Amino acid sequence: MEKYKIELNKGSSKYLQIYNYIKKLIIDNDIKEHEKLPPIRKLADYIGVNNATIVKVYELLENEGYIYKIVGSGTFASNIKLKKKKTIEKKEGLIHFDSGNPSADMFPIDDYKKAINMALENDGPSIFNYDEGKGSIELRDKICEYLKDRKINTNIENIQIISGAQQGIDIVCKGLINYSDVVFVEEPTYNGALEVFKSRGAKVISIPMLDDGIDIGILKLKLEKIKPKLIYVMPNFQNPTGISYSTYKKKKLIELSEEYDFYILEDDFISDFPFDSEDNLPLKSYDKNNRVIYIKSFSKILMPGLRIGMVEIPMELQSQILWAKYSSDISTPGLIQKSMFYYMNCFNWKQYLNNINNIYYEKYSLAKKLIDKKISNKLKVRKSAGGINFFFELPRGYLSSDFYNFLLERGVVITPGTYFFDNSMDDRYFRINIANSSLEDIKEGINRISDSLDVFLANYKEKQNLKSNKIFY
Repeated sequence: MEKYKIELNKGSSKYLQIYNYIKKLIIDNDIKEHEKLPPIRKLADYIGVNNATIVKVYELLENEGYIYKIVGSGTFASNIKLKKKKTIEKKEGLIHFDSGNPSADMFPIDDYKKAINMALENDGPSIFNYDEGKGSIELRDKICEYLKDRKINTNIENIQIISGAQQGIDIVCKGLINYSDVVFVEEPTYNGALEVFKSRGAKVISIPMLDDGIDIGILKLKLEKIKPKLIYVMPNFQNPTGISYSTYKKKKLIELSEEYDFYILEDDFISDFPFDSEDNLPLKSYDKNNRVIYIKSFSKILMPGLRIGMVEIPMELQSQILWAKYSSDISTPGLIQKSMFYYMNCFNWKQYLNNINNIYYEKYSLAKKLIDKKISNKLKVRKSAGGINFFFELPRGYLSSDFYNFLLERGVVITPGTYFFDNSMDDRYFRINIANSSLEDIKEGINRISDSLDVFLANYKEKQNLKSNKIFY
């Protein structure tokens, strides 16, 4: 029982703390596959909570596939392989199509050093104090100018500086989502968001993606029966598919949010660049009713290690979300905020974005040309108008996990599609991301995928091993 010892904090829900604690034990293999968990009453007495709390914890863990129950026997850790993304070390000759971060040669190191020095010289020791809750006023003001170029008119009172988009999703959920609240998501979608929604005990409902954005017909059918608290979307160059919403669907989604009274959480990571899209404006630029909570990450357009971004928050939601930010880390580090301000203000931010646009577009164009020529006649490829992601579908009878291992032996790393779906089952989809790859690696990597496909398709159909024939009740 010692492994189940947990000190509960008074500031947050007991059942969520216990859920996350046991979930981590399972993921870290501290609770082994098929290991029996303590009975509800015994665990409740040991931790010092009532039985209903543990019932709720076990229910949530079972819904997420971490445990299973056998009537008359008890509760056991599941053997389902959880969505814990594999990390492959960078090695010479290995082409990484699994990383979404920009390549280091794109980082503006010299100018950013100067921006850091300007922050230290101009702001002195005060830069290391906790900042004003919403973030640096200078930076928020600069971001408002930047957003105007994206057709988003806002003011500094609506801007919250955050430590990256992942924190943005997390604090919005902490502020708005309670246990059993419904959240709609695109299918497929970003796994980091799925994990946050589930950690809050939300009921996640997936809506399929079409080539011009979310399936409005299915969305309306769901809305007529179920009221979501919010819907999480990436309207431009979506991760993982690369799909962009048509202008019609952007406007229609906002219209539906007003009609059915829900909020939209927009995750914008690369809409600054048009690529081949006819409309790369953020969804927020069409929002006249304050239905969109807009998260803007700078990870893909600047340097991911800075861990900085922003949320534009409707006024009526600010108290909940600002408190969630404060409880997470009080404030984003002042040195990061001030150096970001000086970089945007003093080093021709627009010219920098134009340079990054050219780099990304060259990578995208090369990848698309090679994929169209070498792979599209063998696999289904989701239609995209730009971005850094391409999404593929293997024929029925094949698994992306097999293809992942097959390509790894040939020096190419992809991301299996299972990370982007709200289930624990394997599938036949996979993603390649070109942000981190050089033009030479893009060419070589796509050639390796193309050259390997015929061998894989000939030898791997329905070869998956059945790991267990146990029936889980």
